[in-house]
This record gives sequence, structure tokens and C-alpha cells, in this order.
Amino acid sequence: MNNNVGAPGTVVPRRPAPLSPDHEHAMRFYGPDIACDPVPLYEEMRRHYGPVAPILLDGDIPAWFVLGYRELHHVSDRPEWFARDCRRWNMWDHIDDAWPLMPYVMWTPSVMFAEGAEHQRRAGAIGDALDATDRADLRTLCEQVSDDLIDHFAGDGEADLVSQYAHHIPAGVIARLYGLPQQEVPDLVRDILVSLDVTADAGQAHHRVQERMRRIVSERRAHPRDDIPSRLLLHPAGLTDDEVVIDLLVIMSAAQAPTGNWIGNTLRLMLLDDHFSLTLQGGRSSSGEALNEVLWKNTPTQNFIGRWAVQACELGGRRIRRGDLLVLGMAAANTDPRLNTGDLGIFGSNRAQMSFGHGEHGCPFPAPEVAEVIARAAVETLLDRLPDVRMGVSPDQLRWRPSVWMRGLYELPALYSPIVGRCRRQVV
Repeated sequence: MNNNVGAPGTVVPRRPAPLSPDHEHAMRFYGPDIACDPVPLYEEMRRHYGPVAPILLDGDIPAWFVLGYRELHHVSDRPEWFARDCRRWNMWDHIDDAWPLMPYVMWTPSVMFAEGAEHQRRAGAIGDALDATDRADLRTLCEQVSDDLIDHFAGDGEADLVSQYAHHIPAGVIARLYGLPQQEVPDLVRDILVSLDVTADAGQAHHRVQERMRRIVSERRAHPRDDIPSRLLLHPAGLTDDEVVIDLLVIMSAAQAPTGNWIGNTLRLMLLDDHFSLTLQGGRSSSGEALNEVLWKNTPTQNFIGRWAVQACELGGRRIRRGDLLVLGMAAANTDPRLNTGDLGIFGSNRAQMSFGHGEHGCPFPAPEVAEVIARAAVETLLDRLPDVRMGVSPDQLRWRPSVWMRGLYELPALYSPIVGRCRRQVV
């Protein structure tokens, strides 16, 4: 993909990316301040550029930011025009292996970059494997994972609901759905969290997770069980072991950060917003509304790379070249003023938000439903167990992670009355 290659031991400087006239005054979509408050950012881009904005990614790499709801729907609905295979990108000559966004654009033989019949084969197998999970059993498992985490801090009277709770739940649940022994789950969850962070240890953690997936696939190939790896291996799609390994990694990664931040962002909303804080005790009637409101107003997956133009076309009044990169602005699309109907209840009941994507390459059924079961169980279990939970700091002390891609807190300090004793639920 990358043509910036010289003789061994030499460093070939990356050529500056050529800018079209549309990108000469484009907004830089990176830097320490750009993600502090994304809503005004999206409003400013909409005023200046309309529903499709020229942007510059790290290193001043040109791309298009799709922030209109209708335009995003159009792009997602037409994979024959806007495809997922990143090898189409017309900027590869200007990208090196150290580019900060390489993990988002580097091609892998996974369901993420598959297209057409191949994508249908892989995504269909994943959907069937997830759909075979009994929802009542899943709810019980989510409650058990949540209870086990709460047991570790219930007696302290204070906790960080992000680092001690929300971020551990999705990987913990998925690990159990993968059939991992209980004693291996903490180490896997720890490696998943490290592998998705930007640290020197991320590479080794990812390698350990991958090796665990290879081992479990080998074991299930020999001795199938009623779990997700076995269902993928036995699926009529005829997935190879390597395909199952990489798609298990995709499922785990796709579930972890978005669902963990969904839980954290929802708990923040319910602790701060009077509409929800008044019903915290026995708050089951409002948790679903809060979860949906977060998807509209503060969705965990803010933006997504992306789609690549199969051919030159026009979108939102912009001329898109063949091979151009389009960044999907889910959060911006959800706040498109053209959606404003004046109905204040839209955020509680309307589920037409773009937070799970849309179309062939959107989050495949029933993954959004599974994510909601996990998130809702996590929120409701915490409120049941700690009914007087409240914020431990003033709201202006909460810190958002500086990312234009994911929206989540560094921490969510909380106070509550200490509880003595452990909660034990029936194991699934």
C-alpha cells in the first residue's frame, strides 16, 4: 500500500499530500483542543461547509467529513459507491506506518473490510452466532458480571464508575460468551483494555488477546460447545480458523469501547440530569430513555473511518474524487438541525439515530440489541445495588478523553452508602 520505501536502513520522507481547491482552507480535524466540546465544532463546520465538510486528518491528510443526517444515510446505503475496502484510498503514497490513524485504515482480512458477498458471508455468520444467545440468559450473565464488579467496591462508599465498572463490563460479558474459564476472564479483560489504549504496552496486550483467541478456536474446533466461537466454526458459511480468530477480535473490540463508554456516559447523565436523578431509586423506567438519549446527544462512537469513493461523484454539493476517504460523522448527523421536529420526547423514544451506523456495513443485527442488553443491565444493576449513588465531584471536574473518534470520560467519581456483604446471582 505504501510506496515510501527505500533501501534498508534509510528513511524516506513522506511526500506532502496534494490538496484540492476545496481543501486549501479545510479545518484540521486533529489536535489537543478539537475534541474538548464537539457540539460547537460540528455546528461551526455545518455553518461554514454544509452537510459535507473538507477536513485535514493528522499530517494534513485530506478527507471528507459527512455530518448531514441525510448525506450519511445516503453514503451508508450505497456500498457500490462508497465502499469499505481501504485499499482504494488515493492517499496511500502519502501515508507511512507511523501515521497515528494507521490502526483505523490498515487493511486486515476481517469482516470490517470485506465487501459484497464476502461481507454477507462473514457478517451473516457473526449475526447468527450472536442471535443464538438466549436474551434472558444474557441478561442474567450481564447482571452477574455487574454484581461481581460492584462487590469489589460496594463497601468502600466511593468508586470510579468508569475505571472500576463501566469499562470492565463489555469485555467481561463477551469473554463469558466466548466460553472462557472464569479464572481467565480478568486477565483477558485487562489485556483488552490495554490493547485499545494508546500506550507502549498496547502491542503486546493485543498479541496476548490474539493468542487467546487462537487457542480457544483450536479447542472449539476439536471440541465444540454452545458458545460464539463454536457457532462460528460450525456455521454453514464455512469460516476458516483464521477468519474466526480475526472476527472474534473484531467482535470484542467493537463491543468494548463503545459499550463501555455508553454505560459511563449514561451513568453520568442519570447522576447529573434532574429528569433522571429524581428517579434513580428503582430507575428502571428511565434507564432505557437515558441510554437512548445518550446515543442521540453524546454517542460513544462520534466518528468513524470510513468509506472510500468507488468513483467520482457529488455529495452534499461537494465533488468527491475516486478513492477519496469519507469520515462518517455519526454524532454530528444525530444533531443535524434538519431532524428537529420540536418534539422534546424524540430522544427518549426515537431510535433512528446513526450511532450504530446504517446499511450493509452498519453494526450487524443483533449486535446493537446485545449491546443494549449489556448496557441496560449494567446501569440498572448499579442503581439497584447503590440506590443513593451520587456524583463525587462537581460536573465541571469531569474530564473527557481527547478523541474525535470516541466520546468517553477518564473517570466518573461517585459516592454512596457503603454496603456490607456480597451479591450472588445464579451463574448462566
